[in-house]
Amino acid sequence: MLPRLLTPKWVLLHLLVVALFVATLFLGYWQLSKAEDGGGAVNWSYALQWPLYGIMGVWFYLKMMRLEINRDPDEDEPGNAVVLYQRPRIDTTGDPEMQAYNAYLAELNERALRGRSDDRAR
Repeated sequence: MLPRLLTPKWVLLHLLVVALFVATLFLGYWQLSKAEDGGGAVNWSYALQWPLYGIMGVWFYLKMMRLEINRDPDEDEPGNAVVLYQRPRIDTTGDPEMQAYNAYLAELNERALRGRSDDRAR
């Protein structure tokens, strides 16, 4: 579990989150000093908002790390998702015009599938 969070990508993310958290604390302190020097209500509000932004960012990051730890490591493997294709059924009961239309749609579908398989073979 823990080695997943020590890959180069995650280590860079850890460092970035720490740097941004320290920056938000610094910006909050800077706004507080501006507010104490006679700044208005905007400086007081930013003095509270910047640390809250940092705490919120760390909270989201911890949540993201928890999701990574609990994630199945094999879910990223190719071929893991099974996609089944079911050919459309042709309605053989009822209106003859509807039967002809459904047969026409099935023929178009077959042509499209053959076109796709030809494109993949190239």
